[in-house]
Amino acid sequence: MRSDRLRRVDEAVREVLSEAVTKDLKDPRVGFVTVTSVQTSSDLRHARVFVSVLGDERVRERSLDGLRSAHGFLQKRVADELRVKHTPTLDFVYDDTLDRGLRIEALLEEEGSS
Repeated sequence: MRSDRLRRVDEAVREVLSEAVTKDLKDPRVGFVTVTSVQTSSDLRHARVFVSVLGDERVRERSLDGLRSAHGFLQKRVADELRVKHTPTLDFVYDDTLDRGLRIEALLEEEGSS
């Protein structure tokens, strides 16, 4: 179970990255991206940043490449906005929750029409 402090850090990092990605990131590879959640390690040295991307798999991969390329810029934004001893290293991961939900919905509809 995550501590209250880690949850607050996760949410603060998510807010900073959300704003930076939508307002400040100028990389044309990054499409319509939403930062859905962040999970920092207990020592705050690493953070998995979960993002959803509007578009097909090609658009998703290009957006993730753009985010990974902007890693230094985004990490600096986190460092500037948050007062933590160590700024976490960011690892961008596609959040497939929506895809899984749509697949389950389709399976349920298919089962219901049988």
